[in-house]
Amino acid sequence: MVRAIVLINVEIGYEGEVLNSIRKVEGVIEALAVYGNYDIVAKVEAGSIEKLNQIITGKIRKIENVKSTQTMIVVDERSLGLEWIRT
Repeated sequence: MVRAIVLINVEIGYEGEVLNSIRKVEGVIEALAVYGNYDIVAKVEAGSIEKLNQIITGKIRKIENVKSTQTMIVVDERSLGLEWIRT
């Protein structure tokens, strides 16, 4: 399973509309409106990096009034020797 955090910028005034659309996208686990440099933060899960790419570029970025996205792929904690940390 591949997980990512997607930071999303939206045209002013369309935050609620875009947030509702993002929440309907398959693979989006959670989406939140936030203050700061970005308008929306979404957690996305997919079975592969290719599927993750399809969700982000083929669905999220194509939602009307999405200006830009920045994607951060979540690191497998075991690869960092952090398997003892529980979330």
